[in-house]
Amino acid sequence: MTTDSPEDRIARTTRVALDQITLVLTRPKYPGNIGSVARAAKNMGIHRIRVVKRSDLDLNESYPQIYQMSTHLAIDVVEKIEFFSTLEEAIADASYVVGTTARFGTARRPVIDPVEMAERLIDVSRNNQVAIVFGPEDTGLSTEELQCCHDFVAIPTSDAFRSINLSHAVMIICYELFKASLPVQDKGFTPKLASAGELEGMYTQLQDMFVKIDFINPENPEYWMTSVRRMLSRLRLQAKEVKMIRGICRQVLWYTSNKKT
Repeated sequence: MTTDSPEDRIARTTRVALDQITLVLTRPKYPGNIGSVARAAKNMGIHRIRVVKRSDLDLNESYPQIYQMSTHLAIDVVEKIEFFSTLEEAIADASYVVGTTARFGTARRPVIDPVEMAERLIDVSRNNQVAIVFGPEDTGLSTEELQCCHDFVAIPTSDAFRSINLSHAVMIICYELFKASLPVQDKGFTPKLASAGELEGMYTQLQDMFVKIDFINPENPEYWMTSVRRMLSRLRLQAKEVKMIRGICRQVLWYTSNKKT
């Protein structure tokens, strides 16, 4: 019998560390979208947002729109938003950077989907700060900005309509991260399964019972039992379950042998 090492148990149960994730919005076109992103992020347990400002963004004028779209539930996230002048400054402390893109032809590297991205970050986020970078609503990240990223993630969409609202894209990414952050139940062990001898004894009793009640042809019972064996073998029966089935068989055989005609 083998036992797991502490490292094995950690690897099996550790999930994405959401407090290590930062969402970086690069030059968002509409201030209200920043608030919508804050609300989406808060719903999925992510609280760190950074914004690379457009040159024409006036924070004093923008905050009312940001607060309105975030609703009061995400005010705490909005109040912690950090603003930067360049993407390089916004991701300077991140050890791993994921860029969102729909530009498959210019990426020059494999593009993964949100599910695979989240799975990769299970291990990476354990000891590293991670930045997920989103581009402007109208153009997305530039080729130069994508070069700052370690991975590229794209959200699959219908060919007929590939445009996704910024806050919707953030919600999809954050949802996959949230799912990957949930703890995995460690089942620990497999219950005692029935032995080959116990299974054969069960099949013998089942065959006797089926013949007795005219369920299968008594002239070639093994042929008819093949389907029964295939069905039950898929169930990975436990020893106690085999005992229960054999008990039912004995009771049926006793009843059919002693019932009054």
